[in-house]
Amino acid sequence: MTTSIPSATSTAASAATAVSEDGENGRSDETGETGEISKTSGATGTAAPARRTGRRRRGGLSPGKRLPASRLIGPVLFFALWAGASAAGQLDTNAIPAPWTVLRTAGQLWSDGTLSTDILTSLQRAGSGFALGLTAGVVLALTAGLSRVGEALIDGTVQLNRAIPTLGLIPLFILWLGIGETFKIAIIAIVVYIPIYLNLYSALSGIDHRFVELAEVQGLSKLRFIREIVIPGALPGFFVGLRLGVTGSWLGLVVLEQINATSGLGYMMFQAQNYGQTDVILVGLLIYGIFGLVSDSAVRLIERRVLSWRRTLNS
Repeated sequence: MTTSIPSATSTAASAATAVSEDGENGRSDETGETGEISKTSGATGTAAPARRTGRRRRGGLSPGKRLPASRLIGPVLFFALWAGASAAGQLDTNAIPAPWTVLRTAGQLWSDGTLSTDILTSLQRAGSGFALGLTAGVVLALTAGLSRVGEALIDGTVQLNRAIPTLGLIPLFILWLGIGETFKIAIIAIVVYIPIYLNLYSALSGIDHRFVELAEVQGLSKLRFIREIVIPGALPGFFVGLRLGVTGSWLGLVVLEQINATSGLGYMMFQAQNYGQTDVILVGLLIYGIFGLVSDSAVRLIERRVLSWRRTLNS
């Protein structure tokens, strides 16, 4: 009996030492956590229970650092492939002119003064329609999102309007407003306000009700509740709708300027179609693309500044 106890103790101590050496060598279990065994007790000579310390790898699941000018990589690669295919003679120049041909045509149109006039006209139409649609979308969303009466009066009507193709309203608006600038601005405003309303209203409706209870406990007034809780909570959804609205203004503009227009980029492209000028059409498309990319980048920059308090995968 006296000889068996020390042997058992020495066996446990040696086993604990072996496991401890395995833990120090970084042997991990299925979860990736390193197992470490605490030191054996000198009084009893037995091993203490194993203690696991988790060492998580930080940054392993995140997308990583943002690449400089990352949104320009795709367009630059596209133009590089376009130029390479044109130089190799893989593209029909009558159907798809080379990039340098399109740039030369753009320079000629600019020197003639026609391109600058068309760009200014298009910017005025898009800006007026966007401002009107932004105002309408925000006001309607706030009214429907903060009041049950407003929700009953507004949300169903907007959902019905969303179900109707906006471009299908063009014949009706021409009969109502004529073929001038008014109907074009009105159509652009409708295209813009719908995504802004939908996203902002959804963000307002999705605010956690516990914040409402917390505001009531703190005794916040209605105005402070809206300013300090509702607006910050709804800003992410608002910026999503704003980006969609900016894109929608350019999409609506390119169609409207080809209907009973006498100026603008869409009118220039429509005239080029009649004369088979593919390079002029590509000039208009490239300018629309540049406008869309610049405006979306501007909204993203504003969103990043306003929502700098958020910690997201993209931040």
